[in-house]
Amino acid sequence: MHSQAYVIETDNLTKRYGDVLALNQLNLKVPKNSIFAFLGPNGAGKTTTIKLLLGLTHPTAGGANVLGRSVIGDNDEVRRRIGYLAQHPRFYKELSARETMRFAARLFFKGPEDKIEERIEHLLRIVDLEDKADRPIEGFSGGEMQRLGIAQAQINFPELLILDEPAAGLDPEGREKVLKIMESLRSESTIFYSTHILDDVQRVSDRVAILNKGNLIAQAPIEELLAGSEGMAYILVLEGDTQEAYKKLSAEPWVTGISEREERNRTHWVVDVNDDSMARKQLLRTVLADEEVDVLDFGLKQYELEEIFMKLVEDHSNDC
Repeated sequence: MHSQAYVIETDNLTKRYGDVLALNQLNLKVPKNSIFAFLGPNGAGKTTTIKLLLGLTHPTAGGANVLGRSVIGDNDEVRRRIGYLAQHPRFYKELSARETMRFAARLFFKGPEDKIEERIEHLLRIVDLEDKADRPIEGFSGGEMQRLGIAQAQINFPELLILDEPAAGLDPEGREKVLKIMESLRSESTIFYSTHILDDVQRVSDRVAILNKGNLIAQAPIEELLAGSEGMAYILVLEGDTQEAYKKLSAEPWVTGISEREERNRTHWVVDVNDDSMARKQLLRTVLADEEVDVLDFGLKQYELEEIFMKLVEDHSNDC
């Protein structure tokens, strides 16, 4: 993929605070028009990275390009082309949502002045605040405040939208609305967001990067991560005498392990393989060749993101 297809590219981006290495040689690539999730435990370096991308702090070493521009040399130009939502957005609570959007438009709106109200109405509709547009913000819920923050961040038609924990602290309904808004905005902006809510990541994200102790430990499409980091695995649910089929399958050179459990008179296998091509051709045929076994279910194992995340973080912590 050519560099023009990336809206964020970092080159050994590093940040120290005294003796503390907050970010260590980060090499990140965020494709255009993606929803990119940026994950990591507390203190992993996520907020430091966002500050560096926004030009709010300067790197100790390395660099970063956002929308093809250096965050150091062209920061003013970068800031004009992105939108940003802090984890805890703050507003003048005596103002209404509409007045807040007008205030933001005076600072950041890039279109003709006679189009400001049209843009405000469009964004208030997207974030489902049309009916509350003229009420004081003081009475807004946490979810409504977050949605107003997303609308405000979009006022300048940003090519890149950076969201810091956009659904943190919200109830399930509030989170659901924020996720739907993010999905609806992908046609207008690339979305780069940090979060610790892994279920949300699995639902809406195209790609994921994971930080731990300032180090990038994973960066991949979500489907690739969910396939597991140690080869592919298949799930089978069986009935009958599985002993001979187990022995025969275990002897195949492309099978690296079979885990087995019994549940309600059915046998459940997870078959780990190191050659997916051979597995797709031979695994099911090998089991079905045994007339003592009936196959009730068969498919590729899908891991939960939490499993992958915890394993990657644990492995990296043990290596440090």
